[in-house]
Amino acid sequence: MTSREATSLLARNDLDWPIEVRRGIGEKLHVVAFALIQWPWLLRSLSGGDAGDRARLLGRLGLPADALPHLGSWKADAGFLNLLVDHIERTRPQQVVELGAGASSLVLGRALQLHGGGRLTSCDQHGDFVVATRAWLADHGIRADLRATPLVPAPGDWPGIWYDSSLLPDRIDMLVIDGPPWTIHPQVRGAAESLFNRLPVGGTVMLDDAARPGERIVAKRWRHRWPGFEFRLCHAGTKGTLVGTRMR
Repeated sequence: MTSREATSLLARNDLDWPIEVRRGIGEKLHVVAFALIQWPWLLRSLSGGDAGDRARLLGRLGLPADALPHLGSWKADAGFLNLLVDHIERTRPQQVVELGAGASSLVLGRALQLHGGGRLTSCDQHGDFVVATRAWLADHGIRADLRATPLVPAPGDWPGIWYDSSLLPDRIDMLVIDGPPWTIHPQVRGAAESLFNRLPVGGTVMLDDAARPGERIVAKRWRHRWPGFEFRLCHAGTKGTLVGTRMR
């Protein structure tokens, strides 16, 4: 199953936790607490964005009307996807890395085909989802390097588990972060900073769901730790996107 099909309201939670990582009761209670305060963001995201934004997205990518039938909830929405295409049209990145595959993989892959022919490397923790998403892209003539990526202990002082990034490109022009799910820990995506040194000056990081409380904490820490980046919160989608550009 891919995000082409209708899926459950919440993200899959059948994660293969590394044996050396153990979640204590404190971390579990932390996740529960954020679940209680994040429900307004989930409700706003159910629609998948404005119907006009979706139609505009499909038109500018030359995709049929049924190419993206199910957006919203834990999946990317039309506003965020249009923002990704805007950036690719403007900057024509040659190496794009995506964390969390799905509808965004289809959109990124097509946009790169149309604007500069860059390479997409996409990681997801679910092997069956990667296989199905690869077939979905192939149905539309889109090629990308989609990888079933194991989860390892998060680097640095970030909580939970994180993608094994050892085989990702040394240079990343555009880093798109839409995984792993917050149910691991509300600040789990903060570990993406372990890839920031691979971005050249002018390189961009885009964090989806950035208006949520957990991601706001992540953004605050990134701004403090990475003064060479300029960060701004963009409200193009229903859940907000943090856009960071490396300035030096």
